[in-house]
Amino acid sequence: MSIAENTILLVEDDPNDVLLIQRAFRKANVKHHLLVLEDGEAAVLYLSGKDRYQDRDRYPLPRLMLLDIRLPRKSGFEVLTWLRQQPGLKRLPVVVLASSTENGDIKQAYNLGANSYLVKPVAFDVLLEMVKTLNLYWLLFNEKSRVEDN
Repeated sequence: MSIAENTILLVEDDPNDVLLIQRAFRKANVKHHLLVLEDGEAAVLYLSGKDRYQDRDRYPLPRLMLLDIRLPRKSGFEVLTWLRQQPGLKRLPVVVLASSTENGDIKQAYNLGANSYLVKPVAFDVLLEMVKTLNLYWLLFNEKSRVEDN
C-alpha cells in the first residue's frame, strides 16, 4: 500500500485527544499512517498543497479525514465548506470527530458534507472500539472514489 493510500488526516487541536487517538490507532493495529494537524488553516493548506505541503510524495492526499469542529484559525465547519467546493477534493471522506452532542452542530456538519459524525468517547475502551469500527468501515470495506476524480 502506497503512502497516498495509507494516510489518514487527523485535524485536532487538543494534544490529549491526539495522544489518545494515536494510542487507539496503535492498539487497534490500524496500518494507516495518521498525520496530525492542529488547526483548520493548516488543514486547508495541506489539502490544497500550499506552503510547506507542496510535496505530494511527502504530504499525500489522505484516504480519510478525521475532523474536529472546534479548531483555531478555521473551524471544522469552515474546512468542510472549503473542501466541498474543491473539485478535486470534494469526495474526500470526512468523519467529524467532535465533543459536541449539540443537534445544531450535528445538522450543520451533515449539511456541509460530512460523511459521518462521531462524538469523542470519554472512555478509552469505547474510543478503541470506535477506531476499530472506523478501520473496518472506512478503510477496509468502503469502496472509495479516487479523491482526484471530479
